[in-house]
Amino acid sequence: MRIGYTLMTEQAGPKDLVGHAASAERAGFDFEVCSDHYSPWLAEQGHAPYAWSVLGAVAQVTERVDLMTFVTCPIMRYHPAVVAQKAATVQLLSDDRFTLGLGAGENLNEHVIGQGWPPVNVRHDMLAEALQIIGGLFDGGTFSYEGKHFRVDSAKLWDLSPRRVPIGVAVSGKQSVHRFAPQADVMIAVEPDPGLCGEWDATRLGPPTRKIAQLPVAWDADRAAAIRRAHGQFRWFGGGWKVNSELPGPAGFAGATQFVREEDVAGSIPCGPDVEPIRDAVRQFADSGFTDLALVQIGGEHQSGFFEFAEKELLPALRAG
Repeated sequence: MRIGYTLMTEQAGPKDLVGHAASAERAGFDFEVCSDHYSPWLAEQGHAPYAWSVLGAVAQVTERVDLMTFVTCPIMRYHPAVVAQKAATVQLLSDDRFTLGLGAGENLNEHVIGQGWPPVNVRHDMLAEALQIIGGLFDGGTFSYEGKHFRVDSAKLWDLSPRRVPIGVAVSGKQSVHRFAPQADVMIAVEPDPGLCGEWDATRLGPPTRKIAQLPVAWDADRAAAIRRAHGQFRWFGGGWKVNSELPGPAGFAGATQFVREEDVAGSIPCGPDVEPIRDAVRQFADSGFTDLALVQIGGEHQSGFFEFAEKELLPALRAG
């Protein structure tokens, strides 16, 4: 299993994120994913810089790690033709290290354009059209499209790498797997569900592909401090995709999680200085068939100690099995 690092735009500013990216590469992480939000989930997180500017800078301060959006929503805030252009640009800046991770989005980020928030079946229809548009533009040449939700008129990507940008799609169950696996190169999910990985490979009817997930951790020499930080900034995580995708802003997430206790968070997120709880959580994803796992170190100002821990203890332990 390849172990990655998450550039959390919700918990650090743009310059810090670029520094974290360079440090994560030096620490030995295999790849880096970047969230793409207009708003943090909770006010305590405190940040939301533009992910694509961050990725452009990260491409210049790293040399080895693969880069990826985790994930971009190409259905409202961004038109899919513009997403294709951004992805093609980052692919060139990174010397072909980029994967475009896509998903059906969250109300938290998309409502800002003032067009409401469609029901999930409509969002999936929009995502399916977006994938057709992005794929068509990645094919090269002039591309036009007319669908139910989007139109494209004589668009062309003028700066396009010979190496096609791989596309990942976030899925949560059989319905989304069956709909999007034939259009994607990479599976993205957040739960260690072995059925999901098996369904993905069976639906694609080809060789197995990368299957990428994400795991939040709160490393700290003081376990109690790690638990407090995880509760303060990541208590939203347990709400589940169906709830989290519908809430409109940090106030909604604060209200929805007001009764979540510190011990609830500590029971689901590895907290503290020890390798073993993290290794146990990672093993669940490996056993479920995931090929890649991106770790989230909770707390934007608590990265330097985590990088030292990762380089000296965590990554060697995970790679040893």
